Amino acid sequence: MSKISRFTQKAVTLAKNAVGGRGEVAAPEGGGGFADYAVVSLHCLRVYLEKSYRETLDLLSEMPQILAEIGLVEADLPDHSTLVKAFDRLKTALWRVLLRLSSELHDPSGHAAIDATFFDRETASKHYCRRTNYRVQTLKTTALVDTETQAILDVHCSTGKPHDTQLGWQVARRNAGDLTSLAADKGYDWMELREKLREEGVRPLIKHRIFRPIDHAHNARVDGPRYRQRSMCETVFSTIKRTLGDAVRARAWFREFREIVVKCIVHNIKRAVTP
Repeated sequence: MSKISRFTQKAVTLAKNAVGGRGEVAAPEGGGGFADYAVVSLHCLRVYLEKSYRETLDLLSEMPQILAEIGLVEADLPDHSTLVKAFDRLKTALWRVLLRLSSELHDPSGHAAIDATFFDRETASKHYCRRTNYRVQTLKTTALVDTETQAILDVHCSTGKPHDTQLGWQVARRNAGDLTSLAADKGYDWMELREKLREEGVRPLIKHRIFRPIDHAHNARVDGPRYRQRSMCETVFSTIKRTLGDAVRARAWFREFREIVVKCIVHNIKRAVTP
């Protein structure tokens, strides 16, 4: 079985679990629309193939076996505009559920690391930039990564530049019940963040910036091997940018965030189906 076939099988299964679409026919019948799980699977394949909407549908028209995994045939393929509208219609909460399900394919260890990177927002025309006030050229992305499986547990995106400590707590709070420890670099050095994590039963592995001699003593107590695993975030970011692209194609902010989440979902599924 090919890698893309294994990927499609897993994506369809997770999509059905996320939307509750078991037993629903993928293609429209009697004037209805496409099943949500079919649309979700097509979007995952679009990111997996790193193609535009038109190019993805063109490629899939030559892959009857892959379409069969979704429950479609070539004649059922939607127009590219239908996929775009479906991407707008599907709520962000659905993609977050799918991200959580994809991370559970790896049996997370409870030991996580958090870090941020930037994805490029592809250059738009000057007319579009003036019309929409489209000035920010990067998307700050903060990811929570399981250090043992390199599965992405959660993600946060922003076109602004919020401080890492605030984002760190926002992301960690959503996942505190599943974490045993959290490693981060000195950009997340904030005593209140450490205290909040301890209150949630999470051991903070965050070294102090050196201002006083006592800071050296604090850093010496940080679990060395676990702390060094924070580099897994950089490894995951590098893998995603190399294999799925370092830019987002969408123009609207909410589409860009969803596209980043789909990249994370695809990353998790790819790692799960790779022998």
